Amino acid sequence: MSFELKEVSNMQTQGNRLLALLPESDLVRLMPQMRPVSFARKQILHRAGETIAEVYFPNGGVCSMTTVMSDGRMVEVATIGNEGVVGIGAIFGRGTTNSETLVQVPGTDGFALSVQAFRAELEQSTSLAMLVNRYVQAFLVMVLQSTACNSLHSAEERCARWLLMTRDRIGGNQFPMTQELLAVMLGVRRPTVTLILQKLGQRGLVRYSRGRLEVADGPELERVSCECYGTVQSEFARLLSPVQV
Repeated sequence: MSFELKEVSNMQTQGNRLLALLPESDLVRLMPQMRPVSFARKQILHRAGETIAEVYFPNGGVCSMTTVMSDGRMVEVATIGNEGVVGIGAIFGRGTTNSETLVQVPGTDGFALSVQAFRAELEQSTSLAMLVNRYVQAFLVMVLQSTACNSLHSAEERCARWLLMTRDRIGGNQFPMTQELLAVMLGVRRPTVTLILQKLGQRGLVRYSRGRLEVADGPELERVSCECYGTVQSEFARLLSPVQV
């Protein structure tokens, strides 16, 4: 078996879910055009107002798309993990972004692909085009659901949703997390996050110590979370399925 086919097999079992759904023939053609990358915490992948040069396919971790106000305040508008691609806006219009995307929870690694190559593959691969279209649908559902969630649900419910989504994306119950970061992502003050984590900890749902958080009771945390967690998860599961071409 060739080196490329071994890499394809590894991607299908452990890597990016979007790439794993591609036919093997598409992956064999695509992989030589991609370069492996490692992600560091707080690494900025795309800056607001800049042209997107590369898209990224994370194999794990969590990347956050954020909107930064003129006074420096920041709020998260969407998250991306191993279910998708960072920089999807590159296929629309001039390929610029009005949000900032940074790595919040480092995972293992991932792959980078130039926008030019990405667009060319979308033209050539029917499977990739269909998967990306489905991903965009699911991504829009997540953004719209998050908008409603931020307006209608409590900080505790939204915190539970964020922790559950992070757990799902990294594939484990423990991950690095600071209260400052969580406060920024939820758009609340740090004392609010401190109080929420204390309440969840007293109920045995999470454990937090020295910048690391553990989801100790996932089923109960899901009960605390708002309905948005299940809605978004169901939509991604429905849309990110093997394509028939």
